[in-house]
Amino acid sequence: MSNEKDANDPPTEDPDEPDESGAGSPDPTGNGEDARDGERAPADEGADAPDDADDPASEEETVVDEPTEPDEGWDDGIVVDGPESDGAETGREEANGATPEGVTEPNEGGGIDELGSSVEVEGAEIDEDPDEDDLLGGLKIDTTAELEIPDRLVDQVIGQEHARDVIIKAAKQRRHVMMIGSPGTGKSMLAKAMSELLPKEELQDVLVYHNPDDGNKPKVRTVPAGKGDQIVDAHREEARKRNQMRSLLMWIIIAVVLGYALIIVGQILVGIIAAGVVYLVFRYLNRGSDAMIPNLLVNNGDTKTAPFRDATGAHAGALLGDVRHDPFQSGGMETPSHDRVEAGAIHKANKGVLFIDEINTLDIRSQQHLMTAIQEGEFSITGQSERSSGAMVQTEPVPTDFVMIAAGNLDAMENMHPALRSRIKGYGYEVYMEDTIEDTPEMRRKYVRFIAQEVAKDGRLPEFTAEAVEEVILEAKRRSGRKGHLTLLFRNLGGLVRVAGDIARGEDADLTTRDHVLQAKGRSRSIEQQLADDFIERRKDYELQVSDGYVVGRVNGLAVMGEDSGIMLPVMAEVAPSQGPGEVIATGQLKEMAQESVSNVSAIIKKFSDENISEMDIHIQFVQAGQQGVDGDSASITVATAVISALEDVGVDQSLAMTGSLSVRGDVLPVGGVTHKIEAAAKAGCTRVIIPQANEQDVMIEDEYEDMIEVIPVSHISEVLDIALEGEAEKDSLVSRLKSITGSALKEGGVSGPSSPSPQ
Repeated sequence: MSNEKDANDPPTEDPDEPDESGAGSPDPTGNGEDARDGERAPADEGADAPDDADDPASEEETVVDEPTEPDEGWDDGIVVDGPESDGAETGREEANGATPEGVTEPNEGGGIDELGSSVEVEGAEIDEDPDEDDLLGGLKIDTTAELEIPDRLVDQVIGQEHARDVIIKAAKQRRHVMMIGSPGTGKSMLAKAMSELLPKEELQDVLVYHNPDDGNKPKVRTVPAGKGDQIVDAHREEARKRNQMRSLLMWIIIAVVLGYALIIVGQILVGIIAAGVVYLVFRYLNRGSDAMIPNLLVNNGDTKTAPFRDATGAHAGALLGDVRHDPFQSGGMETPSHDRVEAGAIHKANKGVLFIDEINTLDIRSQQHLMTAIQEGEFSITGQSERSSGAMVQTEPVPTDFVMIAAGNLDAMENMHPALRSRIKGYGYEVYMEDTIEDTPEMRRKYVRFIAQEVAKDGRLPEFTAEAVEEVILEAKRRSGRKGHLTLLFRNLGGLVRVAGDIARGEDADLTTRDHVLQAKGRSRSIEQQLADDFIERRKDYELQVSDGYVVGRVNGLAVMGEDSGIMLPVMAEVAPSQGPGEVIATGQLKEMAQESVSNVSAIIKKFSDENISEMDIHIQFVQAGQQGVDGDSASITVATAVISALEDVGVDQSLAMTGSLSVRGDVLPVGGVTHKIEAAAKAGCTRVIIPQANEQDVMIEDEYEDMIEVIPVSHISEVLDIALEGEAEKDSLVSRLKSITGSALKEGGVSGPSSPSPQ
């Protein structure tokens, strides 16, 4: 049958007149035209397919009307119909109750509201009341092969409950989302999951046509998804037929000319020249025939779900579209401008999801254009380089009706264009991605499923035994840095799973065991951990680390390198007469917070000492702090102990290391990274370590270090001195004097100040 509507005209929005593409029929996923308003059609309503989907007349061949002359531009009158239409096939599948391949059906009796709901571990027996020590959360399994993995990505997301709920709401209402958090917390996975939740209806193909009035302003037309290929093929076939007719006519004329010249006139040379002129004339006339074939800019014919485009790190041309440079711009060798137009990620993501990670790395100009595309819903394509011939080309606006998901670390908000953030916030949501989550039996079961997901995703790893899974969950507890929590940095944890699986595969083992996971911990150490171990060994070689005896003015401090490694950082103090007003001088590349901590310590020293330190200089050295310097205030009790030892000429136990922040009242405050610091002290040969009492619950050291070092929690500087200083009489005098000065805080209730750890 013939479709009377011009295939190049924009499709009408009348839902009562569906065309062969199936755009007006119910979506196979059960989403109707009003899916963005939250309404969901029952799956059985898909039987209401267009009547002409099964019409025998639709089986006739493609009808191609005779095109008009090129001077009428893109309106060439080509009509496409028949069995090649993807929409007709989709209508038949819907009428028969079938779901096209790649399209996810909703849960029974549910719609988009149920997508992403908590999916409990399936395929295994669960103990509803597990013991606290049961790291599997009550799961009764032998290997991860016994677990079933959810099909939807949104159901595979673990831990980010708030972010997942926001993604579901944003997909339902087509809102923009900005996710801020640490790398590896699931931002990319949530963005891909959103593309699965968006309805597929109204997907479009975008065609670019030659503009006969102005070749540098190509025309843009949108057609239902799947029609673009048919229109281009029809134009190409018509151009081929037209060229065949002209070629046939040309050779007939050449034959007549040559025959006339040879038989009638008898001048073969004249005939050859005339034939050459005829050939050149026909070649010139055929020069514009290719310009009538449109350029299929965006093709969604084979797209089964809403488009998902990752534009992370994309340059301006890849993000916003571009026009290729044409080195041959004259002499009949030029390429038509519409054929040089390239779609950008914002155009390919039309009716879908555009994901940009590290949004702050986009240059300001690209962010400004991105704002325009979000606000207007369309954006013209032009050459991105002013030195290219494409800079003179600008198309009509191309649709950019996408949902944008921007992601980044905490510093992304500082370097992001304020107006772009305002657009996202005004038309969507801002979400913070958590780094840790409370350790519950339900979460432990989901972690077991996470390991099963990683094994299935990789495809080359042996399944994990229950003991191996328990060891991975123990590592997740340790990496969280908080008691009663599990880490949500799944990318790093997944790296441990893959290394353990690689070790098992290298041994031709059928299963990945606990021993493989323990080996993987050593082999998958971060660069910072490897540097820290090398740093400790080098200091031992040069006897820079002292781990026995008593030394005046020297204390073994602790610091962290990176996120998951610790080092021992000695602090030395010396007191000398001053030539002027006394001052505290600290060296070792101290940063702002470390300098402030030294000032806080000096307040306690001034109250503590009987001597007039206004006439003395106090020198504090962070020994071999390196170019990275010292940041944070976790060395406060170390500095205070070293200075008091130097002032009073009392030795400090070198088998002891310490870490902790300090208030001006003498209270020891919590710090971060205590687990890694304790392990660093054990590696350096120390037998005891002092930590803030508030951090006692955060200690989760490896089993191999538990017998090597004693952990001593303290709440006041007087307790630190009582443990660290040498001698009884001198120490008792100093401690009692300090208690008399700052003891009010100690007597009235232990540690004061913030409950959260200070920077390390």
